[in-house]
Amino acid sequence: MRHLRYVIAAAERGSFRGAARALDVQESAISRRIRDLEDEIGAALFIRHHGGVNLTHAGQRFLVRARKAIRQVGHAAIDAGAFGRGESGVVRIGIFTSLASGFLADLLRAYVAGNPGVRPDIVEGGPSDHITAIQRHQTDVAFLTGEPVADECDRIHLWNERVYVALPSNHELTLKDEISWADLRERHFIVSEADPGPEIHDYLVKHLAELGHHPSVERQGVGRDNLMHLVAIGRGLTLTSEATTAARFPGVVYRPLAGEILPFCAIWSPQNDNPALRRLLSLARIMSSVAGHHPDGEISS
Repeated sequence: MRHLRYVIAAAERGSFRGAARALDVQESAISRRIRDLEDEIGAALFIRHHGGVNLTHAGQRFLVRARKAIRQVGHAAIDAGAFGRGESGVVRIGIFTSLASGFLADLLRAYVAGNPGVRPDIVEGGPSDHITAIQRHQTDVAFLTGEPVADECDRIHLWNERVYVALPSNHELTLKDEISWADLRERHFIVSEADPGPEIHDYLVKHLAELGHHPSVERQGVGRDNLMHLVAIGRGLTLTSEATTAARFPGVVYRPLAGEILPFCAIWSPQNDNPALRRLLSLARIMSSVAGHHPDGEISS
């Protein structure tokens, strides 16, 4: 790089003396470095004379590519600096909830607005898949329910959501402002075979079994949206998180489940050095504190 800058400066100023003055080095250093370069490439780049120097034909061709090389290195330094400050790049995010509304939707909206050079790469999936991807550094961060345990990972509680029951609009329970577990004791439920269906299934079994009732839960091979359409036509009830209730479906009504709060956390690897991740976690902490959730700090698992 030093050789290239010496050639460019000498060509622009027409002398080694002018190049030395511009670069604040000794004229002999300019002359020696350019001579070494000419010896290495096997061609004279300058014609020396008493008034200064002129480029040879070979020197003119060399100058074009030398300037291009300097520009490319400059762009590379700018790009690397932006990436290192988290101003550009990619942050890979695993999610286990809806982006229809709520804390996560607000977080991603604010992050994208404040970091236009960073591309969020969002992947849906279950907790075990996300945790494995984080441990393998295939995912930067995952937002999961509860307090998942993962070796060599950190987590932080960020927000809570109420649990809602999704009902057909003509169902008798829609007359209630809030539904209790006792109201659900003899009801039939449907869940998706895909995530988060298995977690909802376990949640239902646990709570209804505590009432001494074996719940009726049917698995459906559909995604979240089509599951709601099955609710609308009376195939069964289901549970969902508060964020998903912003997505409206014809014939479906949501009612909160009394006393049920679902905690959400972020989980990531402390060995992950992606600056874009650090900026996302910092923003998440700030937004959580402002919202009154008061993050409880990093927890090593």
